[in-house]
Amino acid sequence: MKLEKPHINIKSIDAMRVIAILAVVLIHTTTRTLEATHYALTGYSWTLFFNQISRFAVPLFFLISGFVLELCSEHEINYLTFLKKRFTKIFIPYIFWSLIYYFFVYTNNHDNLVRVILTGNASYQLYFIPTLCIFYMVFPLFHKIYKFIAHPLILISFGALQFWFLYQDYFIKHAGFDSPQRIATLSFFVFLLGMIAARNKNRLLEFAKKWKYFLAGAAGYAGYYIFTEGKNLYYQIYNIEAIYSQYRPSVFVYTILIGLLFFYVFRNVNLKKLSVLSYFVFFIHVTILENVWRLFSKFVSPNPFFDITFFLTISATSFLIAFLAHKIPHLSKLTG
Repeated sequence: MKLEKPHINIKSIDAMRVIAILAVVLIHTTTRTLEATHYALTGYSWTLFFNQISRFAVPLFFLISGFVLELCSEHEINYLTFLKKRFTKIFIPYIFWSLIYYFFVYTNNHDNLVRVILTGNASYQLYFIPTLCIFYMVFPLFHKIYKFIAHPLILISFGALQFWFLYQDYFIKHAGFDSPQRIATLSFFVFLLGMIAARNKNRLLEFAKKWKYFLAGAAGYAGYYIFTEGKNLYYQIYNIEAIYSQYRPSVFVYTILIGLLFFYVFRNVNLKKLSVLSYFVFFIHVTILENVWRLFSKFVSPNPFFDITFFLTISATSFLIAFLAHKIPHLSKLTG
């Protein structure tokens, strides 16, 4: 199949990137509330609900990454040039913020700095970046064998394998290796789907337009199912991974549904200016959260107004700082 000529700006992707980072912030703000209440899930159902319906965030980021990389790779690419360009854009800010968190925010980290950088353990949101780097390294291979991986039988096989990995990891036992390899194993299929979506974006848009009401209903049901699944499993095994993990079969399906829906709904919404700030927000919002929590911790309440206010405060502050930082020439090359 011939690769379609990419547009310079696909509005849906910018919007989805903004939504994904907001979902990340919502996960982290509601998690802080759940921790403060010692996981009193019955009394804080709204907090848990917001937390669980946001679990598409990181898988959606991987899907977007596969989409954008494939869209920008119409021609044969030089592997070393590709790595240099991508790692400069992604890895330099990652190193900068890892140092900030390691030396100034979470100073009780007992791992050595090299291991922290390789695993993304300087702060809890950074685990995503080493996994993304793995996908960047294997992308040229995936791009080269696209016709093989896009064959329906191969694609279905990969999807079934991904589903099995997720089921085993969530319901049976965690994979026997650490992040980022574990996260890459549990996320590779959504990255591949992003690549395939890039080559079939017009067809997907037509599909989503035709089935938009079904997608909305299915995504809504999937979100509610994830909420009840996490709560019920937590009470069965009393393990916070039951609600923390976004690597489960239900979230896998939820991400695909909500990605298709967003791709259609936001096709004419221009969030480019916010999208370019999202990487900085991804890095800084935890620092903002740690400082603002000192005030909000005094007013923790099961009222959903508390969760919404806390989330909006962290989001607005993070985007404002990102906006101001991007006004400083060349700073974004260091900070994202």
